[in-house]
Amino acid sequence: MTDLLSMSIDELETFIVSLDEPKYRANQIYRHLMLGKTVDEMQNIPKLLKEKLKATAVVNTVKLGKRLVSSDGTKKFLFSLYDGQMIESVLMKYERGYTVCISTEAGCAMGCAFCASTLGGLARRLLPSEMLSQVIFAQNEAGEKLSGIVLMGIGEPLDNYNNVIKFLHLVGDEQGLNIGYRHISLSTCGLADKIYALAEEDLPITLSISLHAADDETRSALMPINKRYNIETLLTACRDYFNKTKRRISFEYTLASGKNDTEQNARKLCAVLKKYCPDMPLHVNLIPTNATGRGFSPSDKASVYRFAKTLNDSHITATVRRHLGGDIDASCGQLRAGSSTHKN
Repeated sequence: MTDLLSMSIDELETFIVSLDEPKYRANQIYRHLMLGKTVDEMQNIPKLLKEKLKATAVVNTVKLGKRLVSSDGTKKFLFSLYDGQMIESVLMKYERGYTVCISTEAGCAMGCAFCASTLGGLARRLLPSEMLSQVIFAQNEAGEKLSGIVLMGIGEPLDNYNNVIKFLHLVGDEQGLNIGYRHISLSTCGLADKIYALAEEDLPITLSISLHAADDETRSALMPINKRYNIETLLTACRDYFNKTKRRISFEYTLASGKNDTEQNARKLCAVLKKYCPDMPLHVNLIPTNATGRGFSPSDKASVYRFAKTLNDSHITATVRRHLGGDIDASCGQLRAGSSTHKN
């Protein structure tokens, strides 16, 4: 069955013509797809064409399983997919508008010690349609055009490289949702080879690197991917990415009490960033960890402030991420991990 929502407008036109239908029908169908409509809900589409579509194609959308609403207005959605796998999205409201955090995989193979997304490992990678459907659902929920998308939910985006690239082209299509690439952030735990590939795509998105430690021993304990791509390899890839794209990279650093949050850790982070990325504008986004039941607890405010001050005093911009949705387990993987319908 053809996956309609994973198709570009050109691909959809080719498919519609193959059904002995006029090309202009593709534009009508495409507009309905971008609104989250099923084939039966598509207006101005002849009944015969609807029957052809239902016989040869699917609209592969996510299905809402649970909606949680935080006291701060953040909304978290647990979705089921066509095969029963579960994923999550989070819709957040900022002054500039709504941003959605989407999943790119059902589960995750990266094994980061502090992240609930890795519990149970990787079930499968998401299709472009399943990523796009999360965005469409969130935009309908917000009631207005989204101001941003972050690929920072369940899964490692660069581990699902081809499908993620296709999704980015779809979501940025001027005839579709038309969400500008500069309003899209992609977070990776450090697949250096895919960072080089991404640099060649000519997509002006914001790349975020989940760093979380400044030495290989600590980072390897937290993030097994570091044994494959160590800090030197990763930061060299970041430097080369910046030199190629001129796009600023944001470094994410989760602060866990007693693990990586001392002033010495901060000074070590300053040194390693300046060593490998000397000509880049440096920005570190500090994230007090959430309690995920895996032996990690968030750093206290004094430690967070001290860590940020050390970076800023060294002329590395440090910001502390605003904590949203703490009362609804808004961190990626927490709702899926606790779902009775979670499938491995």
